[in-house]
Amino acid sequence: MPKQFRIEIGPSQSVTSIAYRAASSDRAGVTLILGHGAGASQTSSFMVSFATNLAGLGIDIVTFNFLYADQRRRIPDSNDKLEACYRAVIERVRNKPWLSSDHLAIGGKSMGGRIASQVAAASAGELAGLVFLGYPLHPPGRPDRLRAKHLLAIEAPMLFVQGSRDTFGSPAELQPIVRQLQPRADLYVAEGGDHALKIPKRSPLTQEAAYEAVQDHIAAWLRTAVANRSRRKL
Repeated sequence: MPKQFRIEIGPSQSVTSIAYRAASSDRAGVTLILGHGAGASQTSSFMVSFATNLAGLGIDIVTFNFLYADQRRRIPDSNDKLEACYRAVIERVRNKPWLSSDHLAIGGKSMGGRIASQVAAASAGELAGLVFLGYPLHPPGRPDRLRAKHLLAIEAPMLFVQGSRDTFGSPAELQPIVRQLQPRADLYVAEGGDHALKIPKRSPLTQEAAYEAVQDHIAAWLRTAVANRSRRKL
């Protein structure tokens, strides 16, 4: 069962977090921290679905609320406060044996993934990888305002899961950026998906099946990332 707990992020400030333990029969030995998007908290159906199903695939998952979401405010905190919150979550996970596995990965949905990338670019310690669920490459209709330069400073492998209809950055816009990244980054295109990876009702796939395909790919990618990192240490 998911376990809820509090994480101190500053003087007299804390946020709610939830740990989803991996299925014991096939643990991958990696914990993935996922930050939520700007418009919904960690208890949104999207976040709960991904956390629950990835745990079932052997990945330990930790989700959390940014401070504004925990306080039920609609407007996200300033960028520095969002980053400070994410750093506090990383520190707590690393320092609590019952939360962490052998390897740590970070990421999130939209804004949560962007903040994870900024934290990693500024140095977040050793990471097995980063997973972005709908990376907000630019605001809708503003391809001139790219949020990509800092990605070059990240020293861990990255997986971008992008819907083919994402107005915050199409796969075609991401591809030339992904090709520049080292270590090698991967781009998984969710066919028909929008920024929230939602597919049209006319699609032959159900939404659940579309999400499951993405989740299967993330779990497999994380296992490969962990295996590759372990080999580099030998």
